[in-house]
Amino acid sequence: MLEELEEKRQKLVKIAEEAELRRNELNSEASDWASKRDELNKLTRELIAEAQEHKAKREEYNRTVAENKPMRDKLNEESNKYYAEIDKLRMKHNMGSIKSFEELQKELDRLEFKQQVEVLKADKERQLVERITSLQKEFERRKREIAQNEKLKELLDKAQSLREEAHIYHEKVTSAAKVAQEHHDKMLSTFRRIDKVRKEADDAHRMFIKAQERADLEHKIFIKHQREIRDFDKLINGLKKKMREDYSFKDRIESKKKAKEVYGQFKRGEKLSTEDLLLLQRSWMG
Repeated sequence: MLEELEEKRQKLVKIAEEAELRRNELNSEASDWASKRDELNKLTRELIAEAQEHKAKREEYNRTVAENKPMRDKLNEESNKYYAEIDKLRMKHNMGSIKSFEELQKELDRLEFKQQVEVLKADKERQLVERITSLQKEFERRKREIAQNEKLKELLDKAQSLREEAHIYHEKVTSAAKVAQEHHDKMLSTFRRIDKVRKEADDAHRMFIKAQERADLEHKIFIKHQREIRDFDKLINGLKKKMREDYSFKDRIESKKKAKEVYGQFKRGEKLSTEDLLLLQRSWMG
């Protein structure tokens, strides 16, 4: 029975050791997933701060656009009034076939803005530059033509002065709008990256939970078998104690029986050995 109990105990020890090993491995895996999750969450916070910074910059440059656009539009409106008077005089002096400066200037402004804000292929860029150069030459030609008329020249100078001042504000508007758009694009790109990193962090957290739950299960198995091992230890130790006690009892009986025989020999005057005398002594002392 003792051997059977010890054999069962050994099996429990093996199962407990295997459960403990799996638990430790799973705890290590859970720790790795937790570290990865924490790193990704930290990166998410950094990216959010970066996105907020781009948003703040975008708003800052949008304010610049908002501050300068009304003045640009006001100056252009005043300039357009002079161009309207110029058109009337041109018609009066039979110059109606010449395209108005207003339309020409608008076309130049549109093309220059396109050149500043759009990324074009080399051939498209070259075509655009050629078109702007051509319009600028046409503008200068018409300007010289108008200069021959004093009234037209006076109106043109005023219109051009306002247009040039408006162009300064226009440059501020287009430059700020371009930078604002860049920060807007970077903000959106950062938010897309945040979504990706958050998903990776959520996946890592799910893997952490999964590994932790499996580790907890293995720990319960380990604890359960540890308790069973202690129960078996109690049984085995109790059985061994009982066996020792039983052996000691049998040994005392045998010793008394032997001592009785030796005492009989002593009474009969038979010669006793030293071992026999010690046995008699122990018997009398007991």
